[in-house]
Amino acid sequence: PFLAKYLPGKPNVIIRNVPGGGSITGTNEFFLRARGDGSTFIGTSGSTQFPFLLGDARVRYDYAQMPPVLVSPTGGVAYLPAKLGVKNASELGKLKDQELVYASQGPTSLDLVPMLAFEVLGLKVRHVFGMRGRGEGRLAFERGEATIDYQTTSAYLTNVTPLVEAGTAVPIFSWGELDDHGNVVRDPTFPDLPHFVEAYEMLHGRKPSGVAFDAYLACFASGFAAQKPAMMPRGTAAPIVAAYRKAFIDAVADPELQAKKEEVLGEYRQGVGDRVEGLYKLATTIAPEARAWVRDYLSKHHNVRFN
Repeated sequence: PFLAKYLPGKPNVIIRNVPGGGSITGTNEFFLRARGDGSTFIGTSGSTQFPFLLGDARVRYDYAQMPPVLVSPTGGVAYLPAKLGVKNASELGKLKDQELVYASQGPTSLDLVPMLAFEVLGLKVRHVFGMRGRGEGRLAFERGEATIDYQTTSAYLTNVTPLVEAGTAVPIFSWGELDDHGNVVRDPTFPDLPHFVEAYEMLHGRKPSGVAFDAYLACFASGFAAQKPAMMPRGTAAPIVAAYRKAFIDAVADPELQAKKEEVLGEYRQGVGDRVEGLYKLATTIAPEARAWVRDYLSKHHNVRFN
């Protein structure tokens, strides 16, 4: 409703969900068929960006050809059972010889981000696939079947904060967010909690680097820091793109939306105006060597096959 309010002509904005292939089907259809007349735009998520980044053979869309008009971030927090005796990220070394269990939705889902994070940290984690959502993963954690978990910001605040307050769960780090220069900074919703890069430094005494970390950063940007972009069809004329970008700027600044911001969007700064291009590029690009590393890692450790 806020976008409709500020688009020229105040049109009705109708949402059309196209299921199949983890959203690949709908995005393929949009990329190949949508007209660039301003009547249609698309919103995707990290689960759509990941197949593109990993070179999934089913993908027919190219993010570089779809002009972005909005990038919306989200966040999340990784946490452990209090019974493990780890009070913060600097004590993760206590777990170096212990196998942890993570209840996962799948190796190429958004759970790829925690998978790569745990790998970069050097934690020994067994990923149990088949969860239908992070809610199921949290329930496995509460039952003691999973011994490490993460939840997105809204789910963490609602469902995990009570566990922390009860003394049964301990937050270790947030994923963080990206500033205007592409640097990882603390999540504004959890300013007192270290982000992943800080957690690595607390554990290892140095900054993370290398191709595995580069792969993690690309997936983190796509899955969290710039998770949900909105784009126009390829070939859309510049004035139409500009009209949409202006409408999103005004929609985000709308007083009514601002009053509901914490509930709807959280504390995250929306990628509009001058921020769109930079965040979008970070969310939709990966270095060839980092892509090759992730594909090799998933093939060797989780039997993922790339056609």
